[in-house]
Amino acid sequence: MKKYLFISVNIILFFIFSFLFSGCLKDATTHTFKYSWYEPLYKTKAEVIADIKSNPPQPIEHPGKIFINGNYIYLNETGRGIHIIDNSIPSSPKNIAFITIAGNVDMAVKGNTLYADLYNDLVTLDITNPLQVVKTKIVENAFPGSPYSYGDSSKIIYDWKRHDTIIAGDYFPQQMWPGGVYYSTTAPMQNANNNSSQKGIAGSMSRFALVNNYLYTVGYNDLNVFDISVAQQPNFNNDVNIGSWGIETIFPFKNKLFIGSQNGMFIYNISNPDEPSLDGQFGHIRSCDPVIADNSFAYVTLRSGTRCQGFTNQLDILQLNDFTNPSLVKTYNLTNPHGLSKDGNLLFICDGPDGLKIYNAADVNKIKLIKRFIGIETYDVIATGNVALVVAKDGLYQYDYSNINNIHLLSKINITE
Repeated sequence: MKKYLFISVNIILFFIFSFLFSGCLKDATTHTFKYSWYEPLYKTKAEVIADIKSNPPQPIEHPGKIFINGNYIYLNETGRGIHIIDNSIPSSPKNIAFITIAGNVDMAVKGNTLYADLYNDLVTLDITNPLQVVKTKIVENAFPGSPYSYGDSSKIIYDWKRHDTIIAGDYFPQQMWPGGVYYSTTAPMQNANNNSSQKGIAGSMSRFALVNNYLYTVGYNDLNVFDISVAQQPNFNNDVNIGSWGIETIFPFKNKLFIGSQNGMFIYNISNPDEPSLDGQFGHIRSCDPVIADNSFAYVTLRSGTRCQGFTNQLDILQLNDFTNPSLVKTYNLTNPHGLSKDGNLLFICDGPDGLKIYNAADVNKIKLIKRFIGIETYDVIATGNVALVVAKDGLYQYDYSNINNIHLLSKINITE
């Protein structure tokens, strides 16, 4: 079972979660450098598995993927685990618990079952009681290839300890890396009770997708299929080579999977759920590429920077009348777009430092900006049920858009720096 879940960049960016250095001139010949470095903390695999449980709530520091199921928000703390937030009242969400899962980056929830990665392994949890989750199965080596998984042959990195250091000299320490925080979240809200058949739906930044009795995950160049007909006992069924590199995201819509990569979008047909087959694809220059879709169009944001390199910052809208040959309808220039979501004719785009932008997309040839929230650096958004959940650099925001003429803030959970 040769599969690779490409999470190394997410984990690297978690390890280096703030600007690591700043230099200032001390005198004409000597510089003083302030930087931080991170010491890996190890446990045995048995200890790490024993730690997978509900704990008291913890501050949100480095949010990653997000999944909403019923009244609960499951928010990844990059590389460490999952926050559980009671969102029964969106104007007053409550951080109620934290599930410790070393190396965690992705997750999906179906009813009372949560699926999450623990570096190379797929962990399944019974979350009937979110305050007391129970492990039901671990599929070992489901995602081989993570360079930060087991440190040496017997131990796993479960956390990193920050050390702040000041040195003086006439050189910069070459072993230090500049970097930043990586935020990626999305999932539409479901207005239903948390029962055995209900599933949340992952959005534009997710690598996990649930469709009926199957869990689909994407790695660096492949699509993995797990049978979850017995929800808490998943079984690996298939590994499909996508034939491209840099696979980033997966978005399910009806009997299709829309897969975003650094060099294009791929559409897979899952009419036969065990054997996904390629319907069509649309290539673009190298760029990060989240994608969502509706009945007629696919919406793709391309951005420069990060690991994707490239210099493109735009929204591409693709016609889907012929899934075998999606065609470009319109391109809109943006600042640095990340995640996106759509509810009816409203299109929500996180445009990085340019804030949250909300468009009327009834006419894809002429979308109209109807609201913009500035002063926040946004990364991803989910919008459904008249509530938009936005992850930004400084917090987790919720906006009420029931009246498009009065879109307003409902709540904010601050991120601890």
